[in-house]
Amino acid sequence: MKHQSFMLKVTDAKKAEIRKVLKDAGIEVRSLTEVFSEDIEGEEKEEGNAGKTDKG
Repeated sequence: MKHQSFMLKVTDAKKAEIRKVLKDAGIEVRSLTEVFSEDIEGEEKEEGNAGKTDKG
């Protein structure tokens, strides 16, 4: 057995969701750390924008 490190880039995912999917696939996650996060221009977040309309 060996320990391995991977970098995974995702859009709109939470650490708990990633951990659960990997666990369901039979992959043991030893640690999961967010190293960078950025807001993408022109795309709305699913949370916090409910009820807002586009006026452009």
